[in-house]
Amino acid sequence: MKRIFFTLLCLLLVLPAEAADQPKRVLRIIAFGAHPDDAEFQLGGCAIKWAQLGHKVKLVSVTNGDIGHWKMAGGPLAKRRTAESKEACRRMGVESLVLDIHDGEIMPTLANRKIIARLIREWQADLVFTHRPHDYHPDHRNAGLLIRDAAFMVGVPFYVPDTPPVKRNPVFMYFPDRFTRPYPFQADVAVSIDDVFEKKVHALDALESQVYEGGANGSAQTLIIRKAHDKVARKEILKARWFGRNGRIADCFRDTLVKFYGQEKGKAVKTAEAFEICEYGRRPSAAELKELFPFFDR
Repeated sequence: MKRIFFTLLCLLLVLPAEAADQPKRVLRIIAFGAHPDDAEFQLGGCAIKWAQLGHKVKLVSVTNGDIGHWKMAGGPLAKRRTAESKEACRRMGVESLVLDIHDGEIMPTLANRKIIARLIREWQADLVFTHRPHDYHPDHRNAGLLIRDAAFMVGVPFYVPDTPPVKRNPVFMYFPDRFTRPYPFQADVAVSIDDVFEKKVHALDALESQVYEGGANGSAQTLIIRKAHDKVARKEILKARWFGRNGRIADCFRDTLVKFYGQEKGKAVKTAEAFEICEYGRRPSAAELKELFPFFDR
């Protein structure tokens, strides 16, 4: 009897501490990239941060990436890039899905919009990410259109009625880009990824066909490291490249970082990811944005 009482007492003492490590509400985030690397590139740091806090993240590639390489294509490349994306997401601690639509052939059709709507509804997403529909790549533009056009439909009960509608319309957000027409990207949220930057690089390291072999724009001369066994050296080059890329985001949107982190912390951020609110989804308040991105007070 004493042993049972002691065990129960220990459980009572331990449970509150464990509960304190759990989020008050588990957020559900889904991100749609056009290819098996886009969402990983744009959202990888935040995806890791959400996952570490116990939230649920899913990265979806709308195409299978089957022409995204200078030397190989078709089914073998689609399988390779699917495996790379899956491994990158495993390293991040998030879920992965690659749709079987040919690279370079996304169209904003009704059938594709229903696929997107089902995925958002099945995930019961709080946050949805994608490309802006003004990007240089037709797949990026059309993926952005598909997700934006699903923004209202995900809550309509008799649209794709085989899947329950979302309980509340998600907040839809855009990845950053450098294009200025019809208007430039506006950072409504900027997040420091300094604390997970090394983990993001480790995840991107799995996307070998893209980050080391150059993808569709590569060649035998542009491989980062030609010797396959020299993985340490090539990863250092990858790290430097992404420190530059995420560093530029931090510098470009320094005012947004200061807004969320305060003057001292905001100015000290070295690497960041940034996002723009799509006006077609739910419009979050400033307080709700901090709930959806629970990183700023840590």
